[in-house]
Amino acid sequence: MKSLRFLLISLALIFCASGAKAEFRYAATAGANYSSLKFKQDLVPIDHVAGPRAGVTGELMFPGIGIGLRLGAFYSMKGAKADLGQRKIWYVDGFRNQSLYMHTLEIPVNLEFKWTRMNGIEDYIAPLVFGGPVFDFTIAHSKCSAMEYPLGSIALRAGGGFQLFKRWQLTAAYTWGMTYAIKAVKLENFSAQNRYWNVSLSYFF
Repeated sequence: MKSLRFLLISLALIFCASGAKAEFRYAATAGANYSSLKFKQDLVPIDHVAGPRAGVTGELMFPGIGIGLRLGAFYSMKGAKADLGQRKIWYVDGFRNQSLYMHTLEIPVNLEFKWTRMNGIEDYIAPLVFGGPVFDFTIAHSKCSAMEYPLGSIALRAGGGFQLFKRWQLTAAYTWGMTYAIKAVKLENFSAQNRYWNVSLSYFF
């Protein structure tokens, strides 16, 4: 909540200082996640998994200063593989190497800065960076009765990329969870936060 409050205050100050009217546009986005889960205790081997990511990206930018909001709504699959069979507490219940997938509605609310004053070069290529909170809502998950899933989680993201010919954007970002995304049913203090990279390609209309 502190990150979101800081984000809103920062945007209000930018708007007042620039006196510029914000411009909004949106894009179709597709990409992939490379994710894992960071558990509180290192009890079992954890492997990364890959998953799809697709949705809509929105930009609300202040002309001339290159600062604004980067928003979105995405279907995003992430998680990890956990070899629960390494521990007797799960082995006796028949659990082995389990896929712990989460299908989520991902809503980022990020600050963005784009280099837009490069003597015309920005019409062809413009670097950009962004960062801020991400709100994840779990809409489905893999069947593993050893684990339970909350309705959602909160994370922070930092990323960057390039805008090409004003229409295309190629970006990469790293996201680390601030609240737990999964927890064990039997062990009270065995929960995990999301950790993942994503790479995305967007086309703006």
